[in-house]
Amino acid sequence: MNNSLGITQDGLSAALEIKKNYISSRPILVPGEDQRMLVPENLLNHNIDLCGIEDPLSLAMMATRDPEAPMALAAAARLSPLGASTKLISGVALIVGETSRHDMVKECLKYITDQAFDPASIAKVRHHTSKFIIQTRQQYTSVLRENLHSLMEGSIAPRQFVHEFFELTEAGNMRHNIRQKLVVSLMLSANVRPSVKFLILENIERLPKPVRNHIVSAVLQAEPTRHTEIIKEELRHIVSQQTQLRDVH
Repeated sequence: MNNSLGITQDGLSAALEIKKNYISSRPILVPGEDQRMLVPENLLNHNIDLCGIEDPLSLAMMATRDPEAPMALAAAARLSPLGASTKLISGVALIVGETSRHDMVKECLKYITDQAFDPASIAKVRHHTSKFIIQTRQQYTSVLRENLHSLMEGSIAPRQFVHEFFELTEAGNMRHNIRQKLVVSLMLSANVRPSVKFLILENIERLPKPVRNHIVSAVLQAEPTRHTEIIKEELRHIVSQQTQLRDVH
């Protein structure tokens, strides 16, 4: 329900749910869809109805606490046009600009609040955000490619490669379908040592559930080879353990 302050009950509920997701390291999903994860482009696309996530409180939560800078900046960009609507929301934007974990969010919101939420300043931030999302993905993808080359040459240890793989895909806010393809290709590649694959499996819980489900399905359905059968067996063991754990709970 809307009120004169510009805050909604749905927005408050969505903000609390987003906070829970951050605490438990779960991805934020597009409202009404249980498999489609929210990405920065969704926040920048005003043709997409994000329901409760449209609320200033939800956007403020993301702009302040999201661990990935592109997502936080996109949330701040979507929040910015709402800042001129009420004194409360302008105050929320000001607080976000002071408390966000990302310096870029702080700088952009300070610029917008200093400009009294002028539409031209908001448009500049939106343009900057779009470029930042693209550049960030390109930079992290480049490092991933270099690390893979080093892995093939034996100049980077498997554990370091896997550690940086997850760090880079998370920090770079890589598209989930691309993340899926990368992991599946590593798991099925005859050129990647089993030790690397087992380390990936040890960290697979770090991936969002829809991404994990796709990877598990793709690997288990792959053509049987000497390289895949051991991985399939280990994957079945992991899935079995997770199922048993859910049953216990």
